[in-house]
Amino acid sequence: MTQSPEVLVEVRGHLGILTLNRTRAANALNVGMVETLLSTLQSWRDDDTVAQVVLRGAGERGLCAGGDIVGIYRELTSSTQGHPETEHFWRTEYELNVLIDEYPKPYIALMDGLTLGGGIGISAHGSHRLVTERTRAGMPETTIGFIPDVGGPHLLAQAPGERAAHGVYAALTGQHLGPAEAVHLGLANAAMDSSRLDELVDALTRDSIDDVIPAFQTEAGESLFAAEADGARIDRVFAQDTLEHILDSLESLSAGAENADKDSDARWAHETRTTLEAKSPSSLALTFELVRRADGGSLKDSLQRELTVGMRRCDHPDFAEGIRAQVIDKDRNPSWTPASLAEVDAEWVQAQFEPDERYRLFA
Repeated sequence: MTQSPEVLVEVRGHLGILTLNRTRAANALNVGMVETLLSTLQSWRDDDTVAQVVLRGAGERGLCAGGDIVGIYRELTSSTQGHPETEHFWRTEYELNVLIDEYPKPYIALMDGLTLGGGIGISAHGSHRLVTERTRAGMPETTIGFIPDVGGPHLLAQAPGERAAHGVYAALTGQHLGPAEAVHLGLANAAMDSSRLDELVDALTRDSIDDVIPAFQTEAGESLFAAEADGARIDRVFAQDTLEHILDSLESLSAGAENADKDSDARWAHETRTTLEAKSPSSLALTFELVRRADGGSLKDSLQRELTVGMRRCDHPDFAEGIRAQVIDKDRNPSWTPASLAEVDAEWVQAQFEPDERYRLFA
């Protein structure tokens, strides 16, 4: 049986079209795919016949469900000589993220369906990021004992709220975001109907995105984050100075409400704290620090921190354990080390960010 390429590359008119085509894996990225994306975009950057680029996903599940964590898991659990394949994948992926961010031509990402983790990295840094009513975006890495990477902390550090509280909330909880939330957080900048995606691509072969988009753009709707009640409590809790203060605030907000079903703030606080307590405590601590450190910095600075912390994360048991629980065995019952945030040593967290020449990403 002949296999189809995992990235379909096409030029129609003046439009370069990149289609992720690993449909059985919800278009999850592997090293071959990011190498193809990188080399093609580099070639098109200097090709006057290509005026703009569109990225989309084949199949019904979405643009991209993230990185190939099954492949990473195999190396984490079998390698005795470091993690060279994972490091090569991340280095290539992060170079791709920077290229997309700095691309001199319109880069149009169709964030239809699942757009998670690495899918954010190849879409949300582009000039035109379009969501649909089917979009389920987000950075769910704390669920698998990892950290938001691919420049996610850089993006979320620019989110609304005092001290980017809405971005901190999204990073820590890892929740899936609908189209309105993605636009609110700055991960996308326009919405459209999924039934018109093919029509949009066809129009882009003839006309520029700025001329075409008014005929396709729809309202993303009101974000739950931006709604007065939700926004106020997210701001009140997630702008705290430390992760410990965030959890304490959630506990205070949920405590004393004998009937949480009748108290929306108490119910929200209880559900949010329960969500956070299911995540890897060490991942939460690192994620909070990554988003806060990204405030006001560049994408390259953020990616450098992410590679440094990420490579050290490969040697921490929670990363493999999180993938095992969520993807391999699917028992959804990870055993975290340490088991609670109170056991995460503050000095250890700071040490994860110490520069290491082995992980230098940019000259």
